[in-house]
Amino acid sequence: MSGFEIERKFLVQEGDAYKSAAFSSSRIKQGYIPCETASVRVRLRDDKAFLTIKGKSVDGGLSRYEFEKEISLTEAEQLLKLCRGGVIDKTRYLVKSPDGKHVFEVDEFYGDNEGLVMAEVELGDEHEPYEKPDFIGREVTGDIRFYNKNMLRFPFKLWKDSLEE
Repeated sequence: MSGFEIERKFLVQEGDAYKSAAFSSSRIKQGYIPCETASVRVRLRDDKAFLTIKGKSVDGGLSRYEFEKEISLTEAEQLLKLCRGGVIDKTRYLVKSPDGKHVFEVDEFYGDNEGLVMAEVELGDEHEPYEKPDFIGREVTGDIRFYNKNMLRFPFKLWKDSLEE
């Protein structure tokens, strides 16, 4: 898959309402290969693996070019050895919007990012209307602290107390 990715990111309010609303969940571990001009991610998701390259964000973090290809588990294990700064470990829950037109990906983080729960919704265009589930909180689209790649270098545990309500 390749093309432009348009997504909005949100914090999830306290509680675990998203878990009971989820129609699916999976465990994800991912690392990043150093690259100055793009984000190069290696991801293990359950029993599958992917290599993803994302360009720089535009439109205030709302969109960016994305290329993704499924790779073998063996290739992913080898590529993870090239990653720097450890891995992001999270469980992803898929939750339909109240109107059923969109799917929110809700990520519950572990390790140094424990306590952070974020949701993303992908859109067809930046002005597409969408309905949020009740547990969706403040929008953080474009806030680089919430980019997974940055959370390896500057994890949530170091700045969570500075997060305004």
